[in-house]
Amino acid sequence: MLKKILIANRGEIAVRIITTARRLGVKTVAVVSEADRGAPFAAMAEEVVQIGPGPATESYLRIDKIIAAAQSTGADGIHPGYGFLAENADFAEAVGKAGIKFIGPSPSAMRRMGGKAEAKAIAAKVGVPVVPGYQGDNQTAKVLAKEAKTIGYPVMIKAVAGGGGRGMRLVEREADLAAALESAQREAEAAFGDARVLIEKVIAAPRHIEVQVFGDSHGNVVHLFERDCSLQRRNQKVIEEAPAPGMAAELRARICEAAVACAKAVHYESAGTVEFLVEGGKLSAEAPWYFIEMNTRLQVEHPVTEAITGLDLVEWQLRIASGERLPLSQGEISMSGHAIEARLCAEDPAKGFLPSTGPIVAFEMPVLEGLRVDAGVEQGSVIPPYYDSMIAKLIGSAPDRAMAIARLGLALEQTQVAGPRTNAAFLHALLEHPDFARGRMHTGLIGRELAGLTAHAPNPEVIAFGVLHMLWRAQDDAAVLRGRRGGWEGLSPWNACDGFQLGGSRSQEVTVLADGTPTRVQVAWGPAGPRPVAAGGKGPPYEPIVRPTGESGPLQMLNRMDGALSAMQLVGEIDPRQVSPGGPVHRSVMRVVGNGNPLYVLHDMRQTELRWPEFDAGAADEGANGGSIRAPIIGRVAKVFVRKGATVAKGDRIAVVEAMKMEHVLHAPRDGVIDKLVVKEGEQVVLGALIATLAD
Repeated sequence: MLKKILIANRGEIAVRIITTARRLGVKTVAVVSEADRGAPFAAMAEEVVQIGPGPATESYLRIDKIIAAAQSTGADGIHPGYGFLAENADFAEAVGKAGIKFIGPSPSAMRRMGGKAEAKAIAAKVGVPVVPGYQGDNQTAKVLAKEAKTIGYPVMIKAVAGGGGRGMRLVEREADLAAALESAQREAEAAFGDARVLIEKVIAAPRHIEVQVFGDSHGNVVHLFERDCSLQRRNQKVIEEAPAPGMAAELRARICEAAVACAKAVHYESAGTVEFLVEGGKLSAEAPWYFIEMNTRLQVEHPVTEAITGLDLVEWQLRIASGERLPLSQGEISMSGHAIEARLCAEDPAKGFLPSTGPIVAFEMPVLEGLRVDAGVEQGSVIPPYYDSMIAKLIGSAPDRAMAIARLGLALEQTQVAGPRTNAAFLHALLEHPDFARGRMHTGLIGRELAGLTAHAPNPEVIAFGVLHMLWRAQDDAAVLRGRRGGWEGLSPWNACDGFQLGGSRSQEVTVLADGTPTRVQVAWGPAGPRPVAAGGKGPPYEPIVRPTGESGPLQMLNRMDGALSAMQLVGEIDPRQVSPGGPVHRSVMRVVGNGNPLYVLHDMRQTELRWPEFDAGAADEGANGGSIRAPIIGRVAKVFVRKGATVAKGDRIAVVEAMKMEHVLHAPRDGVIDKLVVKEGEQVVLGALIATLAD
């Protein structure tokens, strides 16, 4: 067995590898960028080596720095995890030349199966059906356009190297090819250092089925059954499960045998995944199916395979890298039960899955029967803009699929994250979708149902509840400054130095920014403190009278210390039985996290960010005529399409900001002339940074 391994990765996969290594008595070395110095995986490893600044190109993609770190710490193996250099054959070769064991396939196998074009040729040679398309060496735009027309639209552009949906674009019309091709090549170059692409026919209503394979250095190859990864957005997997629901035994046998044949053809070692598309959305014995690619690494979704087989795939990798034979033969591997994994990401589904960065104010994962959580962050962690948006994986397993869905749904309901936004509510909506419940999904389901899956209207009750806390904090802070008592007494108008007068109920209107939108909240004052009566022009279905916990009333508020969730939180529970006798029994819990500006209200798997408005005269002047174009996220300016003085039409591309391995294209909001252009390609920008302004 290897004695010490270096993990050339970060986040939850680094935590995952360290956990197994500890159990096997293998010491670990973590490499960290400046952005990850305080990350949980760094705290878990026995040794830590800092290898560079935050951007991956200056740290986690630096082969020389990673090998130097392994040599300086005496590591005899390097585990690449997934992403970054995991499928880089040059890296695997350099590791071997340095006298260190690469925990993965050989460079030769990686080159042959890691490139989609050659992998398709190998699959076809061993009799496996492949998707029709073009995978030639001529990469000129003219040739690619000609081949796409020959194949027939719609077509799919795919990066030859790597995976994870990077460098993939669906093109439905010939007119869209040039822009999609440029974007795919740029993204592929940034992610994998290889801009080559191939073009494939689009398969109608496909199910994405992948097979987990393992090989050793003694010529043995086995499969660990299949996974269904059909729920995808932007060609990236969202929810995965094993086994594939509704899969005919005959189809399973043929696809798994094909996967093993592909791996044997290149003398494959370690973990790998052979991926297929099944046409038509059904997994019947007669359904047409095609090989699409092989991922020459461990997959993000490997926990669902571990759940149904009872095996530790990282342990298998370490044993095979140490020269051992496969722990089990094909006949000894069996599966039972069902497992489903949801990728919890720091992103905003309602805004086109815009990545969300910044400090995590609260992070609380549930502890439930049949639930596994692989997390790469904790409360206090900071999500940087340089890496993938996934922060945790929740895996629900049970004897049957319905129970696994129920367990995972409950886990998402109890997940508490504040600060960056997450896709928890979106994941929950997917689990509840009738087509998913029946196992009738395909890769186009999310795109088809996106509006309904991401729909969310501002909740007046949530906003009103948060405003109560903001007023309470403001009054309490003011009372302390005046040397008076805080708490609920600080809310009383009798203690306020603001010209309060007798003569009936006192009310005021306050304006807050609810998720960045100015929102008016009417507040009535009484002996017990402030009481919101309307938010955003709409009132709650009842009057949420505020009293300290322990007294009767439909809305109860508790201010308490809770180290598990946050330094301080306010919890409200609304029980309709106290308002509408005989009504449905349902309790709605809202949590306010944070003490300052902003604060976050957590409710129904979503957060609402509340801030007091601030006036920026410069920003107001720039945006007075609707002509300012700003960065939607912290990131790097990957491309600028215009020059100062250029005339643009509404919808024209202005620039591309790249963050968390995703490109965000900024368009002209109206016709005009570029008056100011304040960024250059390659520059880092912050959220809201001015990119350009338009003049008439």
